Amino acid sequence: MPYTVGAAELLEFAAAASEAHGVPPADAALLADTLVTAELWGHPSHGMLRLPWYLSRIESGATAAVATPEVVSDNGAVLVVDGRDGLGQVLTDRAVTWGVERARRHGISAVAVRDSGHFGTAAYFTRRAAAEGCVALLATNASPAMAPWGGKEKRVGTNPWSIAAPGGRYGTVVMDIANTAVARGKIYHAGERGEPIPEGWAADADGVPTTDPRRAIEGLILPMAGHKGYAISFMFDVLAGVLTGSAFGSSVVGPYRPTGRSGVGHLLICVDIRSMADPADFERRMEALIEETKSTPTAPGTAEIFVPGEPEIRTAERLRTEGITVVDDTWTSLARIAEATAVPLPAASEELPA
Repeated sequence: MPYTVGAAELLEFAAAASEAHGVPPADAALLADTLVTAELWGHPSHGMLRLPWYLSRIESGATAAVATPEVVSDNGAVLVVDGRDGLGQVLTDRAVTWGVERARRHGISAVAVRDSGHFGTAAYFTRRAAAEGCVALLATNASPAMAPWGGKEKRVGTNPWSIAAPGGRYGTVVMDIANTAVARGKIYHAGERGEPIPEGWAADADGVPTTDPRRAIEGLILPMAGHKGYAISFMFDVLAGVLTGSAFGSSVVGPYRPTGRSGVGHLLICVDIRSMADPADFERRMEALIEETKSTPTAPGTAEIFVPGEPEIRTAERLRTEGITVVDDTWTSLARIAEATAVPLPAASEELPA
């Protein structure tokens, strides 16, 4: 039976549980905020179900509880950092700080992070760069999930990426996608709910299309847009893995595995808007683009046109009032963490079946 929990209570629990695993308070608060924010955006696939994964990796020593990044090279606008197996969220948050500061000095910056871990939702970080007056692109790589086009063995990660830009009075516009038909976490989430996945998401270990999430996890996630999704994912591994000096291809280890160095790489590119345009004029032009897009006549069954990132903000506004729904399997995992750490579970109300 699902449970409904307030965002603040969930945030407090996740932060305290992370601190109990040796994560410094500020970093624990950041990790917790990325998870709860994903829940508020309506993406539980990147929310609390991942907390046990991250903590298990800290327990095994695969992830360092205290991030101690080391500069590999610094060319002013271009910075390369060794994450030394720190939490991906912490390292990427620092990359945003470095990237924005360098973009302000040089007009554009590139921050490469090698030997990091999974950082959750990419939009969490590109939104922060956009709030600082940049257009930002963040790419990362991931453990193998899809087969190369025409193959039947997974060798290519979902390798998600995000682009964000200030949208004037409309807030931030942001795209955050994996290059597969769906993020792997959504398949895990369907498995936890005991629900089938839609056709076209995945194939089993023999390459046969399946709607069974368990068989999908053991098998292949299908690329978005056929061969195009495969090609995009491959090239983002070039940027996030090969170029940064991190792991790539089948050598990347996913967050759901409790052991093994992750080796994830990230590449953040920030463009300072002031280096290319007057910020006020940029905002006016963005608002014009958004208004033109949203004024498009709607197709039957569609009430409103949204621009990228808008649905998540609407969902967050609603869930801050209604509370966040946590499914049984995730709640059971959180209860285990509570027992092991002596951190009390947040108060929750049980949802009655419809």
